[in-house]
Amino acid sequence: MSVVKRPPSVGFVSLGCPKALVDSERILTQLKVEGYHVAPDYQGADLIVVNTCGFIDSAVQESLDAIGEAIAENGKVIVTGCLGAKNGEEGKQLIQSLHPKVLAVTGPHATEEVMQAVHIHLPKPHDPFVDLMPDHGVKLTPAHYAYLKISEGCNHRCSFCIIPAMRGDLVSRPIGEVLREAESLKKSGVKELLVVSQDTSAYGLDLKYRTDFVNGRPVKTRFQELAEELGQLGIWVRMHYVYPYPHVDRVVPLMAAGKVLPYLDIPFQHSHPGVLKRMKRPASGEKNMERIVAWRNICPDITLRSTFIIGFPGETKPSLST
Repeated sequence: MSVVKRPPSVGFVSLGCPKALVDSERILTQLKVEGYHVAPDYQGADLIVVNTCGFIDSAVQESLDAIGEAIAENGKVIVTGCLGAKNGEEGKQLIQSLHPKVLAVTGPHATEEVMQAVHIHLPKPHDPFVDLMPDHGVKLTPAHYAYLKISEGCNHRCSFCIIPAMRGDLVSRPIGEVLREAESLKKSGVKELLVVSQDTSAYGLDLKYRTDFVNGRPVKTRFQELAEELGQLGIWVRMHYVYPYPHVDRVVPLMAAGKVLPYLDIPFQHSHPGVLKRMKRPASGEKNMERIVAWRNICPDITLRSTFIIGFPGETKPSLST
């Protein structure tokens, strides 16, 4: 007779005001939606979430005591709530200094961040017989390839582009979250990942290349590390919407080694320095040509796909022929 494994179990300690209680309700709701069991005590839980209060000194102390008790009784603790955001980083630093074994700290109304931490430290195995959705979600692409979006928005203000006005500044997804999705897509049968964003090579800049965890390993949220990790999946990885920043050079050897497809989608838009300046593009035509030559020296098989704008205001015949 086969043994039915119980779902991962999360214990919850909720402190503070009614607004904090609502935050707790939302986190618990999401846990239940995703198939986690909510444990009534420390012993029956695989992990504990403590929702803290930081309003007055006694509430701070109560929260710190609750965190300490959860660590002593269970060992795996995620902290959320007002204490984590008190006076900027001060509350988070206080928690981590007194309780260094805490797995993660967030501020209030942070359901998504708490769930990200739960997914890292207590991932729920996909059950195809019970879960209503496939692990990789609904895809509109053919089964053999999928798009992997790593960020949203763009920090550039190119004079011809409306994207920042519609989608805002760069917001990168943590690298652990991105790679979990990539692994899930591979398991679903995907043979090629097309990495997309508004500015792929700026990935992680907004997070100051913050360290995240990939299968328990610390990995920086940065373009090079992303390419290295995706290159270990054993499927095709194709990079789209790449600005030719200097650090892109460090990814080309991965292409030469066969880890990532020798392909870059780079929207150069033009080659004339004067036109590029009016476009407010972050690179000059001469440097781009030098970079391409250097890339081909490292990886002769590299293929470049690009777009160019013809007829930009102020463009002359000499600049067009550059």
